[in-house]
Amino acid sequence: MEIRTMQLYDYEEVMALWSRASDIGVGPDDSRAHLGKYLHRNPGMSFVALEDDRIVGAVMAGHDGYRGFIHHTAVDKEHRGKGIGEQLVRRAIDAIHADGVNKVVCVAFKSNSIGNAFWDKLGFTVREDLYYRDLRMSN
Repeated sequence: MEIRTMQLYDYEEVMALWSRASDIGVGPDDSRAHLGKYLHRNPGMSFVALEDDRIVGAVMAGHDGYRGFIHHTAVDKEHRGKGIGEQLVRRAIDAIHADGVNKVVCVAFKSNSIGNAFWDKLGFTVREDLYYRDLRMSN
């Protein structure tokens, strides 16, 4: 297995992977243009895992200078349990930390029991004192 930095040319394959992992909430904001903008603003922080030149895992990550964010972490079902997700997340965290950011957050649907067990295993804690808020702006 190879892990490398995610590139915009990975978009179709990464989007297919994220779409198969329906519990991560792929939506209209996950367009090629938006991913390209995110990768450009956060170079070297998002990664893909490949087996036989096929993407089997991906993590999108970056930071705002203060706090790191991990988005859309997924591993194909037949490749889970091999440590791929953990390797991807560790690479993203290391890249964020190397840029001087000391805190990383992620959001997971409450109903995503597999994902939440994964984040628990990696040491992420649930914040009971916060509300996650969202504001959708029209184009």
